[in-house]
Amino acid sequence: MKAILLIDHGSVRQEANDMLESVAALVRQIAGPGVIVHAAHMELAKPTIASGFRHCVEDGATEVIAFPYMLSPGKHSTRDIPRLVAEAAAAFPGVGFRVTDAFGVHEKLAEVVLERTGVVTPAHA
Repeated sequence: MKAILLIDHGSVRQEANDMLESVAALVRQIAGPGVIVHAAHMELAKPTIASGFRHCVEDGATEVIAFPYMLSPGKHSTRDIPRLVAEAAAAFPGVGFRVTDAFGVHEKLAEVVLERTGVVTPAHA
C-alpha cells in the first residue's frame, strides 16, 4: 500500500504546524482509503520525519512517498529532507521510499495566486 508523507519545515507557531495536518486531511479525503497520508516536520515540531515514516509503516505502507511541502527546490527539499527520509527508511528495509520534488512552478499554483488576489482571467470568467 502506498503512503504519502507530507513534510514541511516545522515552526515554533502551532498554527503553522496545524496547517500541514489540515492539508494532510484534505489529501487523505481526496485520495480515498487506498492511500495512507501522514504529515511530519523537518524540525522545530512533532511529529518528526522518522515518526511520520513509522506511522506510515504501522498503518500498512509498503512504499512511502515523501512530498516536501515547500515551494522551491532549496537545500531543505533537495538535501535535508531526502537525507532524513533515507535515515528513517533504514529502520524498515522492506519498505520502498522516494522523495518527490517540491512544488516548483505549476499552473495550479498560479491559479491559487489569481484566486487569492481576486484577479479574474478570461479563462476563468
